[in-house]
Amino acid sequence: MAGVVTVAFEGVEARRVDVEVQLTGGAVAFVVVGLGDKAVAESRERVRAAFAGLGLALPARRIIVNLAPADLPKEGSHYDLPIALAVMSAMGIIPADALHGWAAVGELSLDGRIVQVAGALPAAVAAGGMDLGLICPEACGAEAAWSGETRILAAPSLIALVNHFRGTQMLAPPSAGPVVEGERAPDLRDVKGQENAKRALEIAAAGGHNLLFMGPPGSGKSMMAARLPGLLPPLSPAELLETSMIHSVAGLIAKGELTRQRPFRTPHHSASMAALTGGGVKTKKTMSRPNSGRPSVA
Repeated sequence: MAGVVTVAFEGVEARRVDVEVQLTGGAVAFVVVGLGDKAVAESRERVRAAFAGLGLALPARRIIVNLAPADLPKEGSHYDLPIALAVMSAMGIIPADALHGWAAVGELSLDGRIVQVAGALPAAVAAGGMDLGLICPEACGAEAAWSGETRILAAPSLIALVNHFRGTQMLAPPSAGPVVEGERAPDLRDVKGQENAKRALEIAAAGGHNLLFMGPPGSGKSMMAARLPGLLPPLSPAELLETSMIHSVAGLIAKGELTRQRPFRTPHHSASMAALTGGGVKTKKTMSRPNSGRPSVA
């Protein structure tokens, strides 16, 4: 039996999942168990096609993949890479002890390339917390490198990983992406009058208090609330990491670029509780953008 560690996401928290693979006798089949969703079930065909792209064939045996703990729901395509690595280890293509000390996330294309997935940063943070390194797609390397001391192995393809573990090709550790300046926040100096509201904003910003504006439509509530982020200091390192982990799970980090601009959302006044807190199918469009001209929440 062979195995490798991966993670399952519960919000921005990454929980450990052990991918176990065993080759047994019986009817030839490729079975994935462990409460996975449709994307996890389809990983069998992506792994099979990726192996074919490398000139490999799955053994004519019953391949059982167990995602433990079995009672934890698993969703997403990032299980492709750990399943493929565990199968390779069981087949003897990768040395048996090569995957010890590593966790892995990544989606496979049909030609064996490792495709970018969401959640590389929280996965790297979780791997570091388990004293493991993280194997991830090359496109996620700059993002995962922000996790600190966690060892990161960012590979462009399965063949590159095989060569790395066999010692014929060494993959260099990636560097963290840049910190970019965000869009300029609306300035309080643009507001004429509203002295009481300005004073309330300044007190809330200085003391870290909550703030509620009430008044008739058109009285300037949204305009004032949109200027609160401009009064706040840039994100601290801890706040930057926490905010970036949310962006990572939502797939909103490009090329490992982080920003110290404070997040600001403007939900519509008729938004339901599910719309505010999240619900339904996860997409990259679930996070609304600031400055939409709707009633604002800072």
